[in-house]
Amino acid sequence: MLTASEKRIIREIQNDLPLSERPFAEIADRTGVTEEEVLQTVDSLLQRGLMRRFGAALRHTRVGYKANALVVWRAPEDRVEEIGTRVASYREVTHCYQREPLPGWPYNLYAMVHKHTQAECLEVIRSISKEIEIDDYLMLFSTRELKRASMLYFVED
Repeated sequence: MLTASEKRIIREIQNDLPLSERPFAEIADRTGVTEEEVLQTVDSLLQRGLMRRFGAALRHTRVGYKANALVVWRAPEDRVEEIGTRVASYREVTHCYQREPLPGWPYNLYAMVHKHTQAECLEVIRSISKEIEIDDYLMLFSTRELKRASMLYFVED
């Protein structure tokens, strides 16, 4: 069972986070609790399994990035976590995650790279490839952005 306070916080965190140095303090002000209570509530929802994850989606075109590529790497299974950590450390990488390879699709490490131009993306990807010593990868450049929408809970009429 969720409390009224938890429902108010969920209504706020399901939307875009405020663009400020302390977005959770702003959410706290709007929900009538402290910043610490907002953070504790989010942690509690995660720990209780009522929320699977809490993340941010970069709206890359709004912040000036015009090119982005999904890069799929064929990383050795015994090094995929170490390599993934190195790939994720690049500022240009916003997502980095492991997937099980499929028949005919041997790639197991995925990363999104954002830059202003495709040439800049290529430069970053080549740099990453050299650092992680893997040259078996593919790049899939976005051609358009489809609508992004999140689930909404406890929406007031």
